[in-house]
Amino acid sequence: MARFNKLQVLETMLSSGIIPVFYHSDIDVAKHVVKACYEGGIKVFEFTNRGEFAHEIFGELSKFITKECKQMVLGIGSVVDAPTASAYIQLGANFIVSPLFNPDIAKTANRRLVPYLPGCGTVSETGLAQEAGCDLCKIFPGDVLGAAFVKAIKAPMPWSMLMVTGGVKPEEANLKMWFDAGVSCVGIGANLFPKEVIAAGEWEKITALCKNTLEITKKLIKQS
Repeated sequence: MARFNKLQVLETMLSSGIIPVFYHSDIDVAKHVVKACYEGGIKVFEFTNRGEFAHEIFGELSKFITKECKQMVLGIGSVVDAPTASAYIQLGANFIVSPLFNPDIAKTANRRLVPYLPGCGTVSETGLAQEAGCDLCKIFPGDVLGAAFVKAIKAPMPWSMLMVTGGVKPEEANLKMWFDAGVSCVGIGANLFPKEVIAAGEWEKITALCKNTLEITKKLIKQS
């Protein structure tokens, strides 16, 4: 079950401003990546439900984090149905992220007081997700919808807390664009984990990239 309560999870997300998004079929690589992020100051991490036996990798990663990265909030992404969400909660997921909005997942997550971040691509989807108890909604795909879409939602619904994933880069200009538009935090995947760095096992480079990106997001949060 989740090690952190709902308020702790949301506070960690909003105070850091960045959620790394990662998947790898090799548990050792996953452990190294999480540890590298943690040493770079990252306190929240989304492992995605992709590939065969992803749940087994997640389970092992969850146990590893409990021992080696005690303050890390681990969640699961790419979840599209309630049974999958329930299984990952049993494995220790502290939050659930989807590429879409599924009311059944919201019910499952709410019952266990686990944050559910649904993928929303319209104003109506965002509104329905909020009605279902989703405090933080994921604007996805960000590179398709753009920063203007975030501004469009915040104008009539300024109370909205939004996370954007897709097209986010660990660069100040790109991050400033999203935070200026009104996002509360961002999810960064491949751009935070270059393939050549992973292949070479240069974990210290991931640590440095995370540390630099975290410093940028925290500065932008203060300015917003």
